[in-house]
Amino acid sequence: MQVLVVGSGPAGLILGAALAGRGHHVTSVDRDPGPSADGWRRRGVMQFAHAHNFRPQVGKLLTHEWPAAYGAWLGLGAIPIDAGPAVAADPAMRGLLSRRETLERALRQAAESHPGLVLCTGHVDALVLEGGRVRGAVVDGTTVDADLVVDASGRAGRVGSRAHGERVADKLEGECGLAYVNRTYRLREGSSPGPMNTPLGFIGEFSGYQCLVFLHERRHFSVVLIRPTADPELKLLHSHSAYEAACAAIPVLAEWTDPARAFATSAVLVGGALRNVYRSQTLLPGLITVGDAVATTTPTRGRGVAMACLQIEALLRLLDEGTDPITAAGPFDAWCEQSIKPWVADHIAIDGGMVRRWQGEDIDLDSPLTSDLIADAVPADPRIAPYAADYLMMTGLPATLEPAEPLARAVYERGWRPPLADGPRRDELVEIIRRQPAAVARG
Repeated sequence: MQVLVVGSGPAGLILGAALAGRGHHVTSVDRDPGPSADGWRRRGVMQFAHAHNFRPQVGKLLTHEWPAAYGAWLGLGAIPIDAGPAVAADPAMRGLLSRRETLERALRQAAESHPGLVLCTGHVDALVLEGGRVRGAVVDGTTVDADLVVDASGRAGRVGSRAHGERVADKLEGECGLAYVNRTYRLREGSSPGPMNTPLGFIGEFSGYQCLVFLHERRHFSVVLIRPTADPELKLLHSHSAYEAACAAIPVLAEWTDPARAFATSAVLVGGALRNVYRSQTLLPGLITVGDAVATTTPTRGRGVAMACLQIEALLRLLDEGTDPITAAGPFDAWCEQSIKPWVADHIAIDGGMVRRWQGEDIDLDSPLTSDLIADAVPADPRIAPYAADYLMMTGLPATLEPAEPLARAVYERGWRPPLADGPRRDELVEIIRRQPAAVARG
């Protein structure tokens, strides 16, 4: 087939390379021309320069479908996560520490020499419809014929919905209620990482906010501060002086960002509007939607690229089993409904509960516990651990935690709560950042 992939991000390139490896002729078109000597910032991809780490699903798919890209990624410094003997024994179950930019550079590098895959720069204006099916697309005013069009245009692209209308009845969405700022750093030569409580770096829950530190390749790391969107006073963290004051006031961040240990490699980066969204396929013959155009979730749990890889794996499995590519959107949609939509629903529930707790509410024991609360209760009742493992690795859907819900509920009914990290409470943090002149002016 002649396949046109709209979008040359991770989802578009990985699927495009896999289809080319099966003998199809694939053109991947994106308005971004790719890396250049003076740096690279993907226009319209808000999360490109923000914190990332990659779940095992990403490396597993690349190892199987596109080993050249996996090798290029490792060659650019991506580090397999040491998560214990059981995981280390199976390389396919290891996540990787890497910036998003590094992954995309590796994919572009490998794509340039991949047989049957051609990269083009351009903007897709519209799909070409003929006889009730998609026959190609108009790219910068020129018609490009294709037997199959893949919409991998991302969370804001929605090529298919512009042509046929979104199946609104099958759309699930909710505000995350969270906003974040992020800054990247690099450890000085000879310096060791700061305090860690996870192989990824550090995850800390505070009274009214959260902070994350993600390790990346070649001594890079990111520091993320997360707040409720509805908290206007913590919005002051957007300013350079307020962000630095917050890092200095939170003990673990003070250690990580100590100028003797590390130096900043970016300005303070502000995250865009966050929504959890699931969209069904438009079911136009000759069109398939993958990646963020199907499901977008809160980035703080690092599920986005992993969910795209799960989709690609499932779609390729359908095609390998003989499903007609032209009508594959139907069975693929049914798979996404069962295997991707629950993750979006999970995010909506988690985010809503987290925001309410940050605003001072206690855990609602009159309603089913959200999956994060069940998993958080493992230290208080180790019997929950076997259920939580598959959920945390995304090898089992959120429903795998349901048998452990009564165990977690008993923990919380006894009064146990997940411990907070050492640092200022929300009101104390507000006072600290409001004392910064630039923050006051910005506010």
